[in-house]
Parts: sequence; C-alpha cells; structure tokens
Amino acid sequence: MKAIELAKAYDPKSFEDRIYARWKEQGAFKPAGSGRPFVVVIPPPNVTGVLHLGHGLNNTLQDIVVRFHRMRGEPVLWLPGTDHAGIATQNVVERRLKERGENRRELGREKFLEETWKVKNEHHAIISEQLARIGASVDWSRERFTMDEGLSRAVREVFVSLYERELLYKGNYLVNWCTSCGTALADDEVEHEDMPGKMYHLRYFFTDGSGCVELATTRPETLLGDTAVAVHPEDGRYAGLAGKTVVLPLAGRDIPVVFDTYVDRAFGTGVVKITPAHDPNDWELAKRHGLAAINILNGDGTLNGEVPEKYRGMTVEAARAAVLDDLKAGGWYIKEEAITHAVGHCYRCHTVIEPFLSEQWFVRMRPLAEKALESWRRGEIVFYPKKWENTYRHWLENIRDWCVSRQLWWGHRIPAWDCKDCGETAVSRSDITACPHCGSANIEQDPDVLDTWFSSWLWPFSTLGWPEETADFAAYYPTTALVTAYDIIFFWVSRMIMAGLEFTGKAPFRDIYIHGLVRDKQGRKMSKSTGNGLDPLELVDEFGADALKFTLAFMCAQGQDVLVDKDSFRMGSKFANKIWNASRYILMNLEGREPVDAPALLPVDKWIYSRLNSAAKTMEEAFLSYRYNDAAQAAYEYFWNDFCDWYVEATKLSMKSAGQSAAEKDRAAAVLLDVLAGSLRLFHPLLPFVTEEIYSKLPNTRGMLITEPYPRYDEGRADPAGERDFVFLQDMVRMIRFLRAECVIGNEKKLRILARLGGEQERALKQNEGLVKLLAGIGELEIAAAVSGGEGRRPAGSIGLVGAGFEVFVFIAEAVDTAALKQKFAKDLERDRKFIAGLRTKLANDQFTRNAPAELVAAERAKLEGCLKKTDKIESYLREL
Repeated sequence: MKAIELAKAYDPKSFEDRIYARWKEQGAFKPAGSGRPFVVVIPPPNVTGVLHLGHGLNNTLQDIVVRFHRMRGEPVLWLPGTDHAGIATQNVVERRLKERGENRRELGREKFLEETWKVKNEHHAIISEQLARIGASVDWSRERFTMDEGLSRAVREVFVSLYERELLYKGNYLVNWCTSCGTALADDEVEHEDMPGKMYHLRYFFTDGSGCVELATTRPETLLGDTAVAVHPEDGRYAGLAGKTVVLPLAGRDIPVVFDTYVDRAFGTGVVKITPAHDPNDWELAKRHGLAAINILNGDGTLNGEVPEKYRGMTVEAARAAVLDDLKAGGWYIKEEAITHAVGHCYRCHTVIEPFLSEQWFVRMRPLAEKALESWRRGEIVFYPKKWENTYRHWLENIRDWCVSRQLWWGHRIPAWDCKDCGETAVSRSDITACPHCGSANIEQDPDVLDTWFSSWLWPFSTLGWPEETADFAAYYPTTALVTAYDIIFFWVSRMIMAGLEFTGKAPFRDIYIHGLVRDKQGRKMSKSTGNGLDPLELVDEFGADALKFTLAFMCAQGQDVLVDKDSFRMGSKFANKIWNASRYILMNLEGREPVDAPALLPVDKWIYSRLNSAAKTMEEAFLSYRYNDAAQAAYEYFWNDFCDWYVEATKLSMKSAGQSAAEKDRAAAVLLDVLAGSLRLFHPLLPFVTEEIYSKLPNTRGMLITEPYPRYDEGRADPAGERDFVFLQDMVRMIRFLRAECVIGNEKKLRILARLGGEQERALKQNEGLVKLLAGIGELEIAAAVSGGEGRRPAGSIGLVGAGFEVFVFIAEAVDTAALKQKFAKDLERDRKFIAGLRTKLANDQFTRNAPAELVAAERAKLEGCLKKTDKIESYLREL
C-alpha cells in the first residue's frame, strides 16, 4: 500500500459542500432498503424566517437519528418543507410596502398576494441553503409547502369535513385580538408576562340616590362597555341590593346589580364591574344572566361609536387618561395603587392583546381531545422524556374551542360563502358561483383566512398526499418520530395527534421527543434584543457543521435546556480535529504495507474491538431512546481515551519498533485500519462530514459511508476478561506516568520498575510486558510475586505505588537527583499547605458558606479535598526518599 496524505490541518470548508452535493446527487437521502420504514417530518420553519440556533438544534437532532436508522438498513424518509406563517409573512410584506410608501389596502388583495409569493420564493431558497449547510439529510424530492396545491386541497377537505361533522361553527365570541396585526389569535398564541400596572378604585352610585358601591379595575376605560356590576349571592354585605341598578359613570346608562358565585368575596370590596365584550370571565357571566355585550373597540384598537363622542377615535392609552381625568372631576374616583399583573401579548409582534367581541370560526375541540387522550392512554404515542405526558394530558383535559379564522390576506382563504339574498352560509370543497340554498349568484366568500396552525396540524399526512390514497401515504404513514421543542406542544404536537386520529384513524407518529430550548450560559433565551443570539451558519463557517452538530448533541440532555456560548463549539471542533489527526497519522504510516485478510489478533487488538463493541451497544441504546448526549459522550470517551490515547499508542509496538517483521507490521496495519473504519461508521450520525471524507480515503472501504451498515453489538466480540486485564494495565501505566510527572522526569529517561503482584494480574502483565514498557517508558521491568508486609520490603532508592491488588516500585534514585527532588517536594508542600490554610479559613467563614452559591461552596470543598490528597501523596514520597 501507499501512504495516503490527508491535509495537515482539519479544514471543513474544503470538503463539506462537496460531500453534501455528492450525497444529494447519489440519491443518498431517499428511502432505500426493505422492512419497516423510519419516517420523520420536519417541523416546517417559517418561510420568511432565518434559521436560528434553535432550528440548528432541532434539525441536528433529527439528522442524527435519521442517519442512524438509515445506516441500520431501514427505508428512511426525512421529509422537508416550510410553513407559510400567515401573520409573520404578512408583517414582512407590509413592512416592505411601508418602506416604498405603499400599503396593502391601496394595493388590493390580488396584488398583495403576488408580492407575498415573491417574498416567499426569495426566502425559501435561503432556508433550503441553510439546511444544506448544516448537513440536513432530507429528501429534497419530496419537499412541501403549507400552501402548495396538494396541502391546500387537504386544508379544504378538513375544513368542510369538520363542518359536516358539526365540529366547526361560526359565532360571535370573545377572542384575543392583536390591534397591530389586526386579527384574532388562539389562546395559545398569547404570551403572558408580568408587568407593572395600577388598580383604580371607583364608586358607582345607585340610580335611586341611596348611596354607592365601591369597586376596582385595572382598565378604567373599559367601564364604557359595562353592562352590570356583580356581587356574590352569599355576601351578607350586599343582600339588600337585589333589583337595584347603578348609573354607569360618564355614560349615564342604568345597569343592574347581579348575583353570581364567580365573584370573589375576599377580593377588594366584593363588587366587580362586568364588561362582557372585553373580559372572558365577564363574557361567561353575561351569558348566564342574559346581559348585553357592548364592544367599545375598533379593530385598530381605537374606541368606537358605542362610547360617548368625546372618546371616539382615541387609542386605549389616550382613552384611559381621559376617562381617569373625567372620573376624578365627577367624583367617581377614589384612589389608585401600584400592582404587578399578568398581561397578554401577541406572540408575533408583542402588542398588548385586547379581549374583543367579534364573529369568528371555531373548531369544537373537546371531541377531538378525547380521542387524543385515549390514544395516549393506549400507549400509541410515547413521550421522551416522559414528564411531558403530564403537560399533554393537562392541556387536553382543559381544552377550549380553537378560533381558526384570521383577519389576514396571506393564508388559506376560508372556503365559506355568504348569500346576500337568503342569508345562508355554504362551505364547499371547490369554489362556487351560486348559493346552493336559493340559487342566487349574489354570494360573497368569507374574506378571512385560516390560522397557520390549521394547515400545520395536517402536516404528517397532508405532506404524504392525503386525502388521496397515494403510494407515499400507504408506505410512510403513520410516521415514526416527531422531534420538536417543548414550546409548541400546544400549538402543534397535540393538534397533529387530534387531526391524525380524526381524519386517518391513526396517531400520526409513535415517538415524540421533546428537547429543550437553546439558551445562553446565563440561562437566558437567545434574542436579538438581548444581543446573545448565535447564528448557526456563522458557527458552521468558523467551526464546521460537524462541530455544530456534535457540540449540540453532546450538551442535549433529556429534559434540560441547552446552555451554550460561541466558545462551546470549540469542543466539537477539537473532537473532529482529533478524528482527523488520528486518521492522518494512521494513513501516512501505510507506506509499504500489504493488505492482510483475517489478521490474527493480539490481546490489545481484542481489547479495542471489545471497547468498540461496547461503544456500539451504548450508542445504539442511546439513539433508540433519544439520549443524544449519552451517545455523543460514549463516542468521545471511546475515541479519545481508548482508541487514541491507548490503542494507537499501543500499535507503535508493532508498527514502529525496530526489529519487527514486515508481516507483523502488515498485520497491525490491517487491524488498525479495520478498527478505524468501524469507528468512523460508529460516529457518522454525529459527525457526518469528517467521517465521510476520511472513510473515502481508506484503502479498505468502498462506497459512501452514509449508507454503510451501522456497527451492531456482537456478543462474540465482547471480551470482559480482556477488558479487566486492560483496566489493571492502564491503572499501572497511569500511576507510573503520574509519578514521572511529579518528579519531572522526561519521557526520554527509561525507568527501572519492580512490580509485585499475582494471579490474573501477573499473567496479564507478562502477556503484555512489551506494551506496558512502551506506554510507561520503562527500560527494565521485573515481575515478582506479591509478598506479605514487613520491614525492608521496599527496595532502596525506590518510591512505592499501590494499586488494586498490586504494588509498583519505581527506582527513582536512578532517574533523578534525589536531593534536588526532596527540595522540590518540600517547596510544593509549603505552597500547598498555605493554599489549604486559605481554603480552610474561607470554608470556616459562615458568611461565605451561607451566602455564596451552593455550587461554589461545593467546588471549594472539592478543591480542599484534592489538595489534601496531593499533600498526603507528596509526604509519602518524602518519607520513602
């Protein structure tokens, strides 16, 4: 064989794009093989978004598990696609129009949609490129978009079917309204955060002049929409108010006093104002008492014609100030106090949400939720980690109807038509030109569109061709696994399960792996405003896609958020670099070697195969249960410690020692190449680019690594006795190396050693004597039987080291100037004792131990314990010298 030259420096930029293009050209991402398929649908990113590190984590985890199953010979489909993202995309286009001095109303619906499709197409190319850069092995031939023709047909089919099954209705209800986006939002699209506010205490006077009641509100401007005040029926303070009315301040309307158990008697005065059109609890109370609901807001958040003329057209903030001034002037105002309260905000633009009475379309969720709960109880879906089952169950047990209409132009337009002549509404799978009830052509399609999530909840089966019975739907549905973050369990995961069960009769996936969010090292969410965000493509540019992937996997423990900063990715880069350099060393030492079939194995070869075998078992178990960090750590420990630090060094005995035969060198090279190839197959899901590049250079491999078989645990390769032997041998070598370092003895100085031991350890040492001498830098090794204790048993001029069942004596006086060494140890002791005294003083200080973070106190105690062990060891060296 010829020596094979890998570039001296690991440079992922030189091969990552080339390798990805090759995978794609060769069709490596398409399903192949036979048996039960492994299918994942990508959580579709917003088409106008840019991939952030959260996407980087999500797609990394999917890619790892997809590559693992592909190498197991399963037909694997990872289906990509993007979401039209109604509100977000419309906002992008409207901002663009604003910059040009235009707006959508002037442009008109048709032209506006043309502009939006242009923006969609521009951004789609960016997202596709980003996914390719991070190495996502998706089947691009099956890519979908939530507004493509097939998915649009599925959306219509579901809307009409729900209507026909009486699971979809239209009505006037209180909704969450974003005045900036100009649309209703579902409950789970509202983000609540604590904010400072004020509680205003007011008095409402009785119509008959007999006094007043006192109540409190955080939103005095909404009193203009009050239609009652309420008290608890068992509150003795107000028993005499039955049949009474009060005069509504500023509006002059008489409104009744009603009795309802909803009122909390212990809160404030026990009297509450009732504003049915602007508070969900008041809305429910109003329905029980037959109260009117007066909406005082326009869609843009200004006050409408239902309020006194003075306040019309004012924003909510301006109206609040004006109303307070007038309440004070009229004698209705009592006092105000500062409070902190939860305020809802739009999840897209962060505008404060207004409860708003309007006509909307809703899906009846209770019947769908019952099916989803039953499916979980039957074990048809499994959460990883299990704790998320409680979140899933709680949300479904407390579900409310889902408002699915949005007052936007970008999205799936609602397939419903109102007849202007007979007043009926018709829904249809295809566009209609006449009313099916009366035949009139005077019909108008609902101008609203459906919530973005209405198409997303169909994603696992609509992307495979449903409602048609396509070959893909038959072959790949239900899918296998969903990998997603915990922040969309409500938005997406639960709804997909409900839709799958309702329209296909099957849960859309079996495994649901819920990962954490990516945060900075302080645990803060990454965002532009905080300035702590990391761009995955910038990380790829600096460290490589493998470094990104391996680092995120290594740090992704089940049930925990991932805390990273830019420097975190140096770890993944160093590991990829280690694989590169170790492979380079092996390949450059092949000059003159001849291939060997079925080479004989030395004990150290059997040991490394056993370690590779154990790593394969650990990693397979970890991948199958979505424990990515366990898989990454197993890979790291096996390669860095077992393969590089021990095995590659051990092979120098056969490959580099003078006097070794060519046949032995050939044998050793053949085993080394085979172990390297197996290691690269093992690591491929975690580091696909560097492993593919190196694998293509090996003289003992053919084809692309991406489709090679994944190493399986082989009972025949397990060598527990050999592993026990090498634990002992490694312990001995480490002890000698540590003493060498403590005594500042260079590696060029060969040591004389006496080892006293017996039984299996004696056999193992004799069998691997040359290896131990090489690894520990031993010139002369005497092996003697273990002896019982007694004076004079330590050879003169030596330092003794005690291991588990064995003793090692290093003839230190032959290697160093013992007088100088004693001086060094004495200085070390003096320094360490001062340090120990400082630590003890610190830990004896109650102020420190009580007030410092627990982890810092624990670290200082561990530091003290380590220093004490070190000084004990140095004292023992001095005694022996």
